[in-house]
Amino acid sequence: MPSQTPDMPEAPSPRQIAVAYKAVAAQTKAASSNFYYAFTTLPVDKRNAVYAGYAFCRLADDIVDEGEYGDRIGEALDSLQTHLAAAYAGDFSVNTEGNGDRLSIKEATPEMWLALGDTLHKYPIDQQHLLDVVEGCRMDLNGTTYEKWDQLVEYCKRVASATGLALIEVFGYEDERAVEYAIDLGIALQLTNILRDITEDLEIGRVYLPSEELAEYGVAVDDLRNKRITPEFIRFMKFQVARARKYLESGVRLFPLLDKQSRQCPEVMTKIYELLLDQIEKNNYDTLNHRVGLTRFRKFKLLLVIWLRARRIRFV
Repeated sequence: MPSQTPDMPEAPSPRQIAVAYKAVAAQTKAASSNFYYAFTTLPVDKRNAVYAGYAFCRLADDIVDEGEYGDRIGEALDSLQTHLAAAYAGDFSVNTEGNGDRLSIKEATPEMWLALGDTLHKYPIDQQHLLDVVEGCRMDLNGTTYEKWDQLVEYCKRVASATGLALIEVFGYEDERAVEYAIDLGIALQLTNILRDITEDLEIGRVYLPSEELAEYGVAVDDLRNKRITPEFIRFMKFQVARARKYLESGVRLFPLLDKQSRQCPEVMTKIYELLLDQIEKNNYDTLNHRVGLTRFRKFKLLLVIWLRARRIRFV
């Protein structure tokens, strides 16, 4: 956990911290993430911490995906890691301006760093988890074609499971099995995203699906590009959806190991992704021509049902 030294700038005021948390909450909501609805179930302090962590992880992803930094994306990620180290060291006044060998990241606002720094001061989040998220995003720069499932799993662990490992430090747990289940839940969520976003990923030159397994099922990348829903593709997708569900089944064992006030958050996340998998199945596994997703109303309804159930409230 970071601590201040005499050389550090004066700690921010409670008002400054409150403003910073409002900013990262707004960023999370604006991202229209499935996760936002889950985060709202948390107590205020934990919710604010999760917003700060999400803002950081989202920024790492956006740096790579939006392409604004051109051939300097790697430098931008390096800069992000440098700022992260400063935040861990207790520097609440991280300077977002570039200097000499460090690239400026304009999206990395002072508010984001202040909220993240305060979060790292309050919760025992291992720095390696957040570094792994950045390195997972960096993997997208080195080619996004994976030959084997084990290689894709490594990617999923970095971009998704590492986020989950950071989150459970905020949620609170004592049983070390929570780590294993958080890793599996992250793999399940990321694999579901990959199955949902095949077409979008192809448009930016990415094929996350293991080439070895595509070949095994007789699916060519050209089939994906041309949005051909062949019997081979359907069999391939059935296998992948079943695999995602298997990881989800492991991940749900995380819930009872968490602090009671935090359990609804991963439960909502998991239920949303279960419904996405249901939609994929109902569309006969055609994610190439039919985008799957949940409406805001359906997410809110799901949130309400889980909230009421947690409080043992029933309507007859």
